[in-house]
Amino acid sequence: MVGRKSKYILTQWYLPLCLYSSSTSCTITYHNCPARNWPFPHQISDLQHLFQSHAYIITAGYSNNIFIASNLISLYSSFNKPNSSTRVFDSINTKDTFLWNSIIKSYFSNGRYSQAMEFYVKMRVSNTLPSQFTIPMVITTCAELHTLCYGRNIHGLASKLGLFAGNTAIGSSFVYMYSKCGQMDYACIIFDEISRRDVVAWTALIIGYVQNDESEKGLKCLHKMHKVGDSAEKPNFRTLQGGLQACVNMGALLEGKCLHGLILKSGIGLSQIVQSSLLSLYSKFGTPSEAHVSFCEVSNKDLISWTEIISVYSRFGFMDKCLVMFLEMQVSKIDPDEIVISCMILGFGNFMCVSKGKAFHGFIIRRNYVFDHMTRNALLAMYCKFGQLNIAEKLFNRGNLWASESWNMMVFGYGNVGLNAKCIEQFREMQHRGIEAESNCFTAVISSCSQLEETCVGRSLHCFATKSLIVDDLSIANSLIHMYGKFKNLAATWKIFCRMAKKDIVTWNTMMSSYIYNGQSSEALALFHKMTSQDLKANSATFVTALSACSHLASLENGERIHNYIKEQNFEINLSLCTALIHMYAKCGEIKKSREIFNSMKVNERDVISWNAMISGYGLHGDVESALEVFKQMEKADVLPNKLTFLAVLSACSHAGLVKEGKYLFGRMEKYSVRPTLKHYACMVDLLGRSGNLQEAEDLVLSMPMDPDGRIWGALLSACKIHNEIDMGIRVAKRAIGFDPTNDGYYMILSTMYSSIGRWEEAERVRGMMKERGVSKTTGWSSL
Repeated sequence: MVGRKSKYILTQWYLPLCLYSSSTSCTITYHNCPARNWPFPHQISDLQHLFQSHAYIITAGYSNNIFIASNLISLYSSFNKPNSSTRVFDSINTKDTFLWNSIIKSYFSNGRYSQAMEFYVKMRVSNTLPSQFTIPMVITTCAELHTLCYGRNIHGLASKLGLFAGNTAIGSSFVYMYSKCGQMDYACIIFDEISRRDVVAWTALIIGYVQNDESEKGLKCLHKMHKVGDSAEKPNFRTLQGGLQACVNMGALLEGKCLHGLILKSGIGLSQIVQSSLLSLYSKFGTPSEAHVSFCEVSNKDLISWTEIISVYSRFGFMDKCLVMFLEMQVSKIDPDEIVISCMILGFGNFMCVSKGKAFHGFIIRRNYVFDHMTRNALLAMYCKFGQLNIAEKLFNRGNLWASESWNMMVFGYGNVGLNAKCIEQFREMQHRGIEAESNCFTAVISSCSQLEETCVGRSLHCFATKSLIVDDLSIANSLIHMYGKFKNLAATWKIFCRMAKKDIVTWNTMMSSYIYNGQSSEALALFHKMTSQDLKANSATFVTALSACSHLASLENGERIHNYIKEQNFEINLSLCTALIHMYAKCGEIKKSREIFNSMKVNERDVISWNAMISGYGLHGDVESALEVFKQMEKADVLPNKLTFLAVLSACSHAGLVKEGKYLFGRMEKYSVRPTLKHYACMVDLLGRSGNLQEAEDLVLSMPMDPDGRIWGALLSACKIHNEIDMGIRVAKRAIGFDPTNDGYYMILSTMYSSIGRWEEAERVRGMMKERGVSKTTGWSSL
C-alpha cells in the first residue's frame, strides 16, 4: 500500500513547475511576434476542432510561424498526440530555443522521457543552447530516467552558461535530480548554493531525504525550513506530505502528531494528499480511534483510504468493525482489490475467528472476486492457523505447485498443528523441488525434529542452515538451541549460544530452559544472573524460567532474590508470573507466601494453571484439607478443572488416606468430561491399597480401559505386601508378569512371596522362568 502512494511523491509536485516555465517563455520571447494578434482559438474543446484549426492555419499561409507552431505543438500535446507535435516541429525550417522547448515539453508532459531526452540531444547537435526554461525539464527527465551521467553534463553546461544565477527553479531541479539518483551529498551542495530558496527547493531536499532512507534528516530539514519563517519558504502540502512520510518510515508518531498540529494551524489540512498521509500515519502507528478520526476527515475516500482503515482494524483484531467498513466501502461503489481482501483474511486468521473467516471465504466466492496468488496465500495462511489442514491442502493443490510462499505456509501449518512427521516430509519434498525455505518454515521443521527426537534429521538441518548461510538468523539459531536442548546435547547448545553475534531475550530464555530440561538448574540460574548483570531487559518468560530453576533446586534464597528484583524493576506481574511464584514458594517450603500471592490475584484473573499450582502446593505439604478447600473454591469460580487438577487432589487424598473424598473426586472426573489416565488410576489404586481395600483396588485395575503400567502394579503389589495378602499378591504378580514379561521386579516379588509361605519349589520355578526368558535381575531395583 505504501508503494502505491509514495512512488509519485517526487514527481507530482515538480512537473507543474517545468510546464509553467516552458509556457512562460512563450510570453517573454515572442511578445513582439507579428502573428501574436492572429485570431487563433483560445479554447479548443476536442481533437477534431484542433485539426480544423490546423488546416485553416496551413491554408492561410501561417504554418511556418514559430509562435503559432509552438501553440500547435502544445495543443497536440494536451490531447496526448506528441507524434502530431513532432510533425508540426519538423515542418519548421528555422528552429530556435523556444521551439525546441515546446517539443521537449510535448513529450516530457506526457511522461515520454526518452523521446524528450532525444530531442534535447538533437537540440545540442544543432548548436542551439538551452535556456533557463529548458534545463528544469531536461534535468527532471534525467531524474526520471536515472541517467546521472547526462545530468552531470547538463549541470556543467548550465554552470558555464551562468543559468544558475538568481534562478531558483534550475537549482531546485538539480536538487531533485541528484536526490532521485540517490546522490544526496550532491543534492545538499546544490541546495546550499541556491541564493534565494523557495518552497520548491526545500521540498525537493526534504522528499529526497525521505526517498533515500534518511527520514530523520528530512524531518530536521523540515524543522529548519519552518524556523526560517519566510513566506516563500513556508511548507506547502507537498512538503508536509514528505514530512509525514518520514514519520511513517521512522514510526515517529509523536513527531507526526506535531506535524498534524502544524497542518491544522496552517490550514493545509483540507488537502486530499495531506489527509491521506495523516491516515497512513495513524493507521500504522496510532490507535484505531485515531485512525478512524483521520479516516473520517478524508474528503474523497479512495481505495487506498479504505484499505488503510480496514488494515488497522484487522491488525488490532476488531474483525466486526472490519466487516462493517468492508460493506460500507462497497456501498460507496468502491470495489475491493486483493490487498483489502487479504487484510481481512489475515485478520480472521491472526485472531482465530474461525466461523467468520469461513463465512468471508464463502462471501468472496459468491461475489466472484479475483483469486490471485495474494488472496490464495492469505486463505492458505488463515486455514493453517485455524489448524484445518484438510482445507489448506485443497487450496494448496489447486494453486501453483511451484509457489514458494505456499510451500512455506504448508510446512509451517503442519508444524503448527503438531503433524511433525508430515511437516518434515513436506519440507523434504520442498527441497527436492528446489524451493527456497523461509525462516518460519525452517524453524517449524527444526521444532518438529525436536518433538520427534529425530536427532539425525535435526543435525542435517543444522548443516543445511550453515551451508545456506542462514544459521545466523536469530529465530533459526534459537530453534537450534531448543532442539539440541531436547536432544540432551548441551555442548552443541552452548556452542551455538556462544557463537551468536546477536542475541535477543528469546536466546537467553531458550538457553536457560535447555539447562533446566537437562537437570542443570544451577547453570540456568547462573546464566540468568549473567544476563541481568549485562543490563539486558528480561521479560515475563525469563522470570518464569528462572523461578522454575529455583523450584527444581528448592532454592528459597534465589527465588526471593528474583522476586525482589522483579519488584525493584517495577515489572508488571502477570498471570504466568504469579503462577510461577506460587509454585516456587510452595516447592521451597513457604506455602503461606504461595497463598498470599494466590489471594492477591483477582478471582476472575486466575486460570486453571494458577489453581492447580495452589492445590498441588498444599498436596506437597500434606495439607489435604486446604487442597480440597481450594478445589471447592475453583468449582465455585466456574473454572473447569483439568487432568492435572484431579491428579493433584487425588494425590493429596492418597497421601492423607482420605478414601471417601478420593472416590468422590474420582467420580467427579466424569462430570467434567475428564478421562482418567494411568496416573489417576495409580493414585486411586495406591489410595485403596493403603487403606486396605485390596479387592476394590484389584477390581479397579481389572476394569481399566487401558493396560496397567508398572506404577499401578507396583502400588497394588506394595499394598498386598503391607497387608500380608499373599494369595492376592501372588495372583496380582502373575497378572503383572503376563502384561510385562520383561520386568524382573515382578518375578522377584512373586518369588519372595512364595518363599514367605514356604513354597520353595514355586519360588525356584519363578527364578528358573527368569533364566528361560532371559530376564536378569537389575541391581538395586524395587517396584515398591
